[in-house]
Amino acid sequence: MIHSAVKLTAALLLAAPMGLWAQSSAPATESAAPKYRVVLQVSNPEPRGWHQTLNNAMALTKNAGRANVQIEIVANGMGIGMLKYNSPDAKEVAAALGMGVKVLACGETMKALMLEKDDMLPNIGFVPGGLIEVLDRQRDGWQYVKGD
Repeated sequence: MIHSAVKLTAALLLAAPMGLWAQSSAPATESAAPKYRVVLQVSNPEPRGWHQTLNNAMALTKNAGRANVQIEIVANGMGIGMLKYNSPDAKEVAAALGMGVKVLACGETMKALMLEKDDMLPNIGFVPGGLIEVLDRQRDGWQYVKGD
C-alpha cells in the first residue's frame, strides 16, 4: 500500500506542468533594477577631484533620470576630507544626497585618522572598509569609476 502511494505521488509530481515550478522559483524581474549602477571612488586629497566626482554623479542622475541610476560615492584614504564636517564641498555633497546618490565614508580611514561620525557631514553613510565596498559593488555588476 505504501509502495503504491509513493508511486502515485511521484507520478503526480512528474505530471505537473514545468511552467508552474519555474514560475514559483523564478527570481524577481530585473525591470525594476536601475539601468546604471555606478560606484565612484575618491581617494585623492585634492578638492578639485572631489568636486568633479560630485558633478559626475549629479550629471549622470540628471541625464539618465533618477529612477534609472543607482550611484555610490565611496571616500577612502585622503579622499575622506570631502566628507569632513568642514568640507569645502559640503553643499555639493548635500545636493548629491538630495538627488539619491549614496555617499559613504571608509571606517578604516576614519580609524586611522582618528575621526568620529560627529566629525563628518550629516546624512552620509559609513562602511567598514571603502575598498571592500568598491570591490563588492564591482562583483555585483556595478560599473567602477575612479572619481579623482
